[in-house]
Amino acid sequence: MSDAIAQLFANNRTWSDRMQAEDPAYFLRLVRQQAPEYLWIGCSDSRVPANQIIGLDPGKVFVHRNIANVVAHSDLNALSVIQFAVDVLQVKHILVVGHYGCGGVKAAINDEKHGLVDNWLRHVQDVRERYAGQLAQVDDFSWRHNRLCELNAIHQAINISQTTVLRDAWLRGQDVTVHAWCYSLQDGLVNDLKVSARGREDATEQARNAIARMFWMSGKRRRGTDMPVQ
Repeated sequence: MSDAIAQLFANNRTWSDRMQAEDPAYFLRLVRQQAPEYLWIGCSDSRVPANQIIGLDPGKVFVHRNIANVVAHSDLNALSVIQFAVDVLQVKHILVVGHYGCGGVKAAINDEKHGLVDNWLRHVQDVRERYAGQLAQVDDFSWRHNRLCELNAIHQAINISQTTVLRDAWLRGQDVTVHAWCYSLQDGLVNDLKVSARGREDATEQARNAIARMFWMSGKRRRGTDMPVQ
């Protein structure tokens, strides 16, 4: 065993001992049930830990992560996670969380070539091309990058709202809301992108309004800013 892997086992033992010392019933509670109210769909980026960002303990958030937090209708992995979360765990909220400075989004903007992942990032490029005119209005790359991170999160929330899983859940009156957020690595804060949908049409309308507001607000700012639109 390498020294690096051995250190991970040592870290695990230290963590386990600390948790049991602080709360002897901690692991017993985890074993007994999994009843999260939240499904987090985020980026695989190692700097974006779901539970820590929203201050919840293990067992409180069901998590699915991939490069650039994409939800593709052909991705059986993501669809299976959503179906299990909605139909079995009965989550109340699905959080689609992008993050500013996302490497996958950056690669999609720049048409970077990284191999197999280029095909996956084609989904993000589809969003880029849809708003190419608006994004081209500002020369600053950081601004375009951050706006595409936001746009991508919003469109993945729309994709979720259009799955048969969510459509069937809403049809039977299940209380589940789809949200679009974007997380900042610079200050650790989450930006609400103003999409919190409880129906397919609701998601489309909210997304349209949120995107219109995004570009309107951006026009009010100094050209070239890289700040998120609050």
